[in-house]
Amino acid sequence: MTFQPGSELSEEEVRSRVDDAIESNDVVLFMKGNRLMPQCGYSQRAVNLIAQHVEEFETIDVLPALDQYRTALESHSGWETIPQTYVDGEFVGGSDILAELEERDELAETLET
Repeated sequence: MTFQPGSELSEEEVRSRVDDAIESNDVVLFMKGNRLMPQCGYSQRAVNLIAQHVEEFETIDVLPALDQYRTALESHSGWETIPQTYVDGEFVGGSDILAELEERDELAETLET
């Protein structure tokens, strides 16, 4: 996939995709890039931390509509930063929060669904 600024996705379409992804996945990571090719260090860190504890999780690439995803995600989490992790429909945090949970040996339990 090639990054193209100025997505053709409307805010409504992105909001619907975000809502659906959060509702229909046990663990979902909204990130820059995808699981195989993260496009920023924070996204890479989040993928690595989650993958240590969960085999199957969904990743959503926000780059094709970054501004729309930031707006849609902020309505769920109160944060506009990316990446964002959700478990069972609940916002957990970004890579920094995942790292803190891992340091306290709480990440595996947090990711359990």
